[in-house]
This record gives sequence, C-alpha cells and structure tokens, in this order.
Amino acid sequence: MHTDSIKNYWLLLTNRTSVRNPNFASQAIDRIIKRYSAPGRHYHNTAHLSDLICLQQQYAPFIMDNDSLLYAIYFHDIVYKVTHSDNEERSAQEAVVFLNRIGYPDDKQQKIFTFIAATQKHVNPLGDPDLDYLLDFDLHILGSTPSQYEAYTRQIRKEYGLYPSFIYKRGRKKVLQHFLSQPSIYKTAAFREKYEKKARENMERELELL
Repeated sequence: MHTDSIKNYWLLLTNRTSVRNPNFASQAIDRIIKRYSAPGRHYHNTAHLSDLICLQQQYAPFIMDNDSLLYAIYFHDIVYKVTHSDNEERSAQEAVVFLNRIGYPDDKQQKIFTFIAATQKHVNPLGDPDLDYLLDFDLHILGSTPSQYEAYTRQIRKEYGLYPSFIYKRGRKKVLQHFLSQPSIYKTAAFREKYEKKARENMERELELL
C-alpha cells in the first residue's frame, strides 16, 4: 500500500464519520503522513501504518467497530520519540482532540483513547475483542519470515541509534524476555495459529544473538 492508498482509506473513513468540519477532517491526513514520515522513523513510519491498515481491511469481517479501530490505527504512533515513555498516551490525546472536533461520539472517543494507550504494554484492559485485533496487528511483524524480522530489528536499532550498544541490548533483551514469558504473544486465535510459533522462533533467535 502506498501513500495514496493511506489517503484514500482516510477520506473514506472521514466521509463516513465526520459530523462537522469535513474539510478539516479530510485535510488532516497530510499532517498524519508528515508525522509518520519524520526523520528517524525507520520502522514506525508510513510502511508500518500501511501494514496495519491492510490488516484491518483483511480482518474487517471479524471486527465489530471498524471505523473506531481504523482511527486508532491512524493515530496510534502519531507521536513517536524514543526518548519519551508517554508516546502512546500523547498519541491517544491527539486522536481525541481530532475526533472531538469532527463530532465523533464521545463514548467512541474514549474507547479509541484506551485502544491507543493499550499499545504501550499490549494489555487489553477492556476485554474488547476489537482491541485484541489492534494489539495483534501491531505485533504482526514478530511472526514474519526470518529475513523480514531481521530487517525489522535493524530498523528498530536505527530508531534507537542514539543509545550505545550495551544500553540498547539490555533494553531489547527485557522486551524480548517479557513477550517470551507470556502464555501467548497474540491475543486472537487467528494470530496465534498463524504467527505464534514463528514469532517465538524469531525472538528466541534474536535473544541468542544479543
């Protein structure tokens, strides 16, 4: 999926859901793409955004509120600075400001805020099946082919390039060990069946090399 497709899905989404300020809603995508295209975004960029949109389209029949999930996808990494620990919350706040301005329902605004915030620790506090899909979409790369996974690890290392190797490796090991200690990495049956085994193999291999 290219930038044009990211824009087209956005325009379809905002045309369906904008109660007010339709021009503001449609024009916001340029700012979103600019943020995802910022220097230093080697993984959390428009390619990552595109991947999640594609997954949403693929699994749409299994999702109850596709519009809210899609908004969460577009905003989930709009704020991304490796030196900050509140990226997800700040991204969620930006989503709510936008959604409030276009007249999106208040209860769905709060849900989207919680969805985006949940991508920090990949825990589902709502027990919402739609959130399970979002969290699995966000981690789909872990279950990719070995070559794709290795490319992903190189991209992540570049994003944390300001940190010396010993600090990065220590932090990365904690992340890998955390996921590997879970009963399952993925929350939906579909992703567990398709990606769980490969994800564990990829992460165990990376851990051995660190």
